[in-house]
Amino acid sequence: MNPYAWSWNPEALVAVPALTAAYLLALRRFPASRLRIACFLAAAGLVLAVTITPVETIALHYLLSVHLLQNVVLAEWAPALAVLGLPPALAAALGARRPVAALTRPAVALTAWLANYMLWHLPWVYDAALERPHSLLHLEHVLYLVTGLALWWPVLHDAPHRLAAGPRAGYLFAAFVLASPVGLLMALLPEAAYSFYEGAPERLWGLSPLTDQQIAGVTMTSEQAVVFFAAFAVYFVRFLVEQDAAPEDSPRTARTHPE
Repeated sequence: MNPYAWSWNPEALVAVPALTAAYLLALRRFPASRLRIACFLAAAGLVLAVTITPVETIALHYLLSVHLLQNVVLAEWAPALAVLGLPPALAAALGARRPVAALTRPAVALTAWLANYMLWHLPWVYDAALERPHSLLHLEHVLYLVTGLALWWPVLHDAPHRLAAGPRAGYLFAAFVLASPVGLLMALLPEAAYSFYEGAPERLWGLSPLTDQQIAGVTMTSEQAVVFFAAFAVYFVRFLVEQDAAPEDSPRTARTHPE
């Protein structure tokens, strides 16, 4: 098997262009800035980059570290860019629909994303998905995208659930703190946790299963630290600015009426 072969994934080759076309059609009614359009197209490009290029082949057959990179793109990077790419009016129109409103409720979105992330990284679930690439693995990828979109929605849009800057910062901090143990465990475990990669057809780039797993854990934790902390910092600074701009209560504004 050629590890650098492209994977002509029909799921991605049909779904991504279809969603992109739907987005471009929606822009006729809900215009967006060039930056938002670029963000959405970048999200589509990232999904294709990890599903039809050799990244898919290596992730599916050879290296856990590359598979985790694929998961990070599908669960975090691409959803964040896609949600950022939605013009506020379109986000509000979509958010008015009950399923979207329910799934993007902050507590629901964060819980669903964390539960989905942790479920698919359980060794027996992870190996089972890799052994069924045309069914279970596709489901995994779809759920990463859906829960990722839900996770970022209340951070990047006010509708249907408006959060102030402080709660948004706390939400992002919670997402990082609660998700980071997955990567840390992979980096610190003394043995390889995923038997599927121990039976890889060859040891690509000379990486042993344990070294591959350690690289995967460090990379995933570092990526989450950078992305979530950067977003957290933006909203934390906004929170501080809002606090400084808020008028202070004056003791003279409270008057007591004589009895």
